Amino acid sequence: MRIETIDLDFMETPHTIASFLLLGEGRAALVETGPTTCMESLLGGLKEHGVSPEEVGEVFLTHIHLDHAGASGHLVDVLPNATFYVHEVGYPHMADPSKLLRSASRIYGENMDVLWGKVRPVPGERMVALKGGERVPAADGVLEAHYTPGHAYHHLAYLEPDSGALFAGDVGGIRLPGCTYVRPPTPPPEVDIEAWLQSLDLIRALSPASLWPTHFGSYGDVERHLDELERRLEDWSSFVEERMQRGLDRERIAAELEERGNAELRAAGAGEEDLASYELAGAYWMLVDGLMRYVERRRGRSG
Repeated sequence: MRIETIDLDFMETPHTIASFLLLGEGRAALVETGPTTCMESLLGGLKEHGVSPEEVGEVFLTHIHLDHAGASGHLVDVLPNATFYVHEVGYPHMADPSKLLRSASRIYGENMDVLWGKVRPVPGERMVALKGGERVPAADGVLEAHYTPGHAYHHLAYLEPDSGALFAGDVGGIRLPGCTYVRPPTPPPEVDIEAWLQSLDLIRALSPASLWPTHFGSYGDVERHLDELERRLEDWSSFVEERMQRGLDRERIAAELEERGNAELRAAGAGEEDLASYELAGAYWMLVDGLMRYVERRRGRSG
């Protein structure tokens, strides 16, 4: 099986959202669809690699956030032979995305359409719900589904066992080409740091040869990458919690995290264009919202 990265050119910005194309002999599969606003780039990527829509037999979704799965309902007609695979918790929200869209609208407000476009349901007969642990045929090989919560309760990572490629969705963090820096994507509403750290341990146990985060690309320094992500998850969570305890509001916390995060990026050799690309892939205000919600939920459990 050959793996190709399709750059979805999100908001006309390269290296922000990827879809991964798995190629076999006369068969193909996709990991991630991206949002509806990127469908033209996705279909152009198929054409560039000589793949007809009819050849795509499987579409694997790491989770149902709109930047990963938003185009799925539209692709039902475009990819007539494709079956869509999603975690069982995400399955009903793909069949009826109304609750998902209400939640996303609270986050993105008037920018919903320009960012993500329209979302359509995926018919139940075109989907398969996964728990994690399944081996699913893909192109002319298989993918192993692994339950990896932390970024979202319904998150899956997919291992291609022959090459050792792990399609990490968002549980593997945000890392852009040419950079070593790994940013934790922590948007609301489901961030769970403890579960995330357990998922990183699971990934380590799988011993993948390479990580393929949707934001963006593929990387072979797996151990270093995961260690940095773990450290930053713990560091940023403590950073936000300490400022909440001092009574700082969300805008102030986001501004301070932006100052800290950008300093980290520059220290890692990132330029100003890199800073802008990381912000598009995971904006500080949204990451702080998710971490604050996590801290508040944890306080509620311990109260």
